[in-house]
Amino acid sequence: MRKAGILMVTALAASLLAGCGSKAAAKTEAVTITVFAAKSLNQVMEELIAEFQKTHENVNVQGSYDSSGTLMVQIEEGAACDVFFSAAVKQMNQLDETDGLVVEGTRHNVVNNQVCVVTYKGSNTKVTGLKDIKNAGSIALADGSVPVGKYTRQAMVNSGCAVTSAVAEGSNEVGTVYYSDTYGLEDRLEILEKIPYDLTGDVIYPVAQIQNSEADELEASTAKEFVDFLITDDAKEIFQKYYFDTDVED
Repeated sequence: MRKAGILMVTALAASLLAGCGSKAAAKTEAVTITVFAAKSLNQVMEELIAEFQKTHENVNVQGSYDSSGTLMVQIEEGAACDVFFSAAVKQMNQLDETDGLVVEGTRHNVVNNQVCVVTYKGSNTKVTGLKDIKNAGSIALADGSVPVGKYTRQAMVNSGCAVTSAVAEGSNEVGTVYYSDTYGLEDRLEILEKIPYDLTGDVIYPVAQIQNSEADELEASTAKEFVDFLITDDAKEIFQKYYFDTDVED
């Protein structure tokens, strides 16, 4: 009996070790996740991805950047996507509340982004901000179909008024861009005004894991880990570096 007991314990130990081994193998197995993110997140996302991959060496995070509306349509049409990071709540609401494609419990409001009135260095513009932007000789204004254009128009309506490269290169006297879009152009752009949120409304960027029928268990769990990483204090420091406002209600 004693010998049989020893054999049973040995077999159990071997089974447990095998289980641990399979879990360890899963953690080191190569996996790729696809993140659809708004164009205005391009720069900061590349640094965030690199930071995440420092502690997830087996993970390859593929970022795909376009307008939030375009990305939303691609997801609705069946594009393989693990994480969606939108520049506005409208597109996320569509995928979440209408399409049911957001994984429950993974949606978070991550950052706010302020709309700015900018000019190029040395323009000598008389414009000081939104209130007198009509005095500009030429204005670069984002299209109303993208969030920054929508928020700008909302601000102009609320203030009683009727894009980055275009202004930075001197093609237009003034323009409206996200504050984050001025990162790296400090030597070429001058911020005339950061438009207050009470004129634009909050410019919230929500993120969520997306239902991906092509993803296996490892890919799905890794996507969830990446979403969780984006709301950590370490990630907030990186967002702030790129001029995003992390003081938001989740």
